[in-house]
Amino acid sequence: MLTLKKEVEDYVENKVYEYRVLKRMTQKDLADAVGVSKQTIFVMEKNNYSPSLILAFRIADFFDVDVNDIFTYVKGSD
Repeated sequence: MLTLKKEVEDYVENKVYEYRVLKRMTQKDLADAVGVSKQTIFVMEKNNYSPSLILAFRIADFFDVDVNDIFTYVKGSD
């Protein structure tokens, strides 16, 4: 029997939702603060979008935390 091996790609997990809720902000508030669309924050919070390095640092700077406090690199399997 032939089994196809499914590759899992690397991705970035984040805690954007948790930090945003702690600040009692809407997705639109955060989007405006860091210069992206509300849709970008929405898909990022669902872990369906890995932000650019610049955006990750911008969000961490906004929350005044280290980028590693919010974003975690997850290496996929191959």
